[in-house]
Amino acid sequence: MNVDNYFKYLTCNPEDLSWGIYLTVAGRAELAPGSAYPPRGHPKGYHFNWVNGRVLKEYQINYITQGEGVMETQTGKFTVKPGMVIILRPDLWHRYKPVKEKGWTEHYIGFKGEIAERIIGKNTLLNRSPLIHIGFHKDVLDDFNGVLDLVRNEKPGYQQVAAGLLMHILGRIVSTVRGRNFSGSSIEDSIQKACLVIRDNVNRPLRIEQLARDLDINYSLFRKAFKKYTGLSPNQYLLSLRIAQAANLLISSQESIKNISSGLGFCSVYYFSKLFRIKTGQTPGAYRASSLPAK
Repeated sequence: MNVDNYFKYLTCNPEDLSWGIYLTVAGRAELAPGSAYPPRGHPKGYHFNWVNGRVLKEYQINYITQGEGVMETQTGKFTVKPGMVIILRPDLWHRYKPVKEKGWTEHYIGFKGEIAERIIGKNTLLNRSPLIHIGFHKDVLDDFNGVLDLVRNEKPGYQQVAAGLLMHILGRIVSTVRGRNFSGSSIEDSIQKACLVIRDNVNRPLRIEQLARDLDINYSLFRKAFKKYTGLSPNQYLLSLRIAQAANLLISSQESIKNISSGLGFCSVYYFSKLFRIKTGQTPGAYRASSLPAK
């Protein structure tokens, strides 16, 4: 087997399908300048020519680590550079190839499942564009190589372990894009400090406007930057922590719902119960009852 160029199309058993995310193909190809693309050997439905392009019935991610190429979809034409991840969705017409004079090195994974639908289909960062630049990430490359090692051997449970590595790759992509405008900046340091202060004050009154002043940041700027960094506004971040703490207290203590509510700074038990149900799908009482051992 050529360790530099390898791909494998995968089978799935019922347990793999029920896992919620499963791999259909994984591969790596190092295309020298002037090489035909795509390489031979791919089955019908995956192989394509430049004139007709291709439509897949699965998700695929393709990490380009060397070389350069071009890509087209219904939405436009794109230049593919090293450090970019191509993200393909089911039913998206596309075509891409390396520039003949340069070639490229690609690492790709195809996958399906209801979790894949939730992660990519509903994540604006992952479905905003078919190309995302993440640069060179050793951890991401190690995960791609780890997936290849797993599919080569096909040991029992390899699909589940490979799916975990795939989730890690997708998480790294999202984290990289979210943090791109913050890395090493003073606002990033301030947001991280704010997160620590909020966590330390889950059980105490806390005014976010005052927190911004303490950090010497305009509140409007702070709120926008915090949400872009964490995905939640400061108040929603605090609320999520308080709901999580309430859920833990409902299970691990005998405190009354009223005492838990007031102890976490909610203005009334009614307001607390309403928010708890919105966040968890259950009232506090039902949540506590569901955690009790069956008689």
